Amino acid sequence: MFEKYAMITIYFSVLVLLGYSASRRINTMRDFVIGGKSLSYWVAAFSAQATGESAWLLLGVTGMGAMLGFSAYWIVIGEAVGVFVAWFFMAPRFKYLTDKYDSITVIDYLISRFGSKSHLLRIISAIALSFFVLIYISAQIDATGSAFESFLQWDYHAGALVGFIIVAAYCIAGGFLAAAWTDMFQGAVMLLCLLVLPIVAGLSVENFDNIYTELETIDPGLVSIWGAGGINTLNVSIVLGMALIGLGFLGSPQVFARLIAIKNETEIRRGRWVALVFTIIVDFSAVSIGILGRYIFADQGTDPEVFLGNGAQNVLSEMVEYTFPAWVVGLYVAAVLAAIMSTVSSLLVMASGSLTHDLYARIYNPGLGDSEATLLCRRITIVMALVALCISMTVAFLSPDRTIFWFAVFGWSGIGATFCPMILLSLFWPKFTERAAIASMLTGFSMTLISKFFLQEIDGVGDYVAALETMPPSFLSALLVGYFVTIFWPDTALEERYSSELRREMSPDQDLKAGRSSA
Repeated sequence: MFEKYAMITIYFSVLVLLGYSASRRINTMRDFVIGGKSLSYWVAAFSAQATGESAWLLLGVTGMGAMLGFSAYWIVIGEAVGVFVAWFFMAPRFKYLTDKYDSITVIDYLISRFGSKSHLLRIISAIALSFFVLIYISAQIDATGSAFESFLQWDYHAGALVGFIIVAAYCIAGGFLAAAWTDMFQGAVMLLCLLVLPIVAGLSVENFDNIYTELETIDPGLVSIWGAGGINTLNVSIVLGMALIGLGFLGSPQVFARLIAIKNETEIRRGRWVALVFTIIVDFSAVSIGILGRYIFADQGTDPEVFLGNGAQNVLSEMVEYTFPAWVVGLYVAAVLAAIMSTVSSLLVMASGSLTHDLYARIYNPGLGDSEATLLCRRITIVMALVALCISMTVAFLSPDRTIFWFAVFGWSGIGATFCPMILLSLFWPKFTERAAIASMLTGFSMTLISKFFLQEIDGVGDYVAALETMPPSFLSALLVGYFVTIFWPDTALEERYSSELRREMSPDQDLKAGRSSA
């Protein structure tokens, strides 16, 4: 046990050092929220993807691999496609526009894009973002308690509290830079641990060549890409639900905040390959770990939840204990905490920055000084972290059978459905209007709740909606509403202004020169 704690102590020491170093560079609100737009492509890519993956990956996706087998690889495909579209198509234009508008938040970009004269878009955006961010952070704190419980046999509540204190401390001290720098470190730890485990575990397994046959014996559905029973309506819904999780990368504020903070478009072209390769490796490895775990521990029973916990989310800890000595187990505890804290830190900074900058400073107190804004942002960070902690504890009490995978997906879906269709349309459709953006956002927000708490309870239909989860119907509804509102209530002047801005968009040669100049 000593070796585990020693490794965890080293890990936390690195986080404290990074947070302290970042805090020395925080002089303005801009520094706290976007790090002064100074990120290199390595930091931006690792930070964006580490934020997007979270404990959902290490505990949830590994569990899905153990529960579903080969069909869980649809998650890999969906996430890879989402990251590809976001970084290769959306990121360059988003970066160009946010630099042009001098935006420091995603909401800043939206206000400038539509030339908004009222505060309605700003208010709705800030409230919707904060709501689902709190849900998502709560899922991560919940995962912290589960990680300490499964790896170190701690009390769940003690583990959740310790993790909360650590991440809140370095976020309050170092703001965005602390989040970004620690994200890169934590992303590297996550990548290393996920890559090594299935390789070492696979080499240690006897009769590795017979794994496919053995899995088929355990459950034929494990080796089918469509799941148990082959192609049917329910399985197609499950597959679509997993594959379309990647829609959340198409404009989620916590991911796109890294694109605002990156130095220039040249760094984006470099970073997109890092982001894509990182996503494919960690997602594929996570599913493979779950599948290997199902094979290795199959003799303990036919129901994986009996010996691997709810949603088989303890498969990672069991695999690590099975494969490595105690000091390496400590490193994997650190990897899980890395996934959790990279997400929590990024979301806390983004949400507190949005409430301070987009809501309070822009609407209620335009004369707020920079130092006062930074102090207020830190205080809001503390409050939001405490609220998220209370939510996670409440959910743990009310729903003991919850799984981290679906808890996190609900928050991810809410953010994605509320913002991604709107940002997608705002970038690529000059006709898109502010009225349509508000309608799209409200539709995505409300449909996430309706889908989760109403549609999934309808007899005959609920099972299919539950299998599909909340992202696909909510995202599609928001996209369609945004389109039709624009068609019925067009704004010709806005269309002409935005089209003119796009015509002045940097050419590749100009972009290269700008990148060299910045460097």
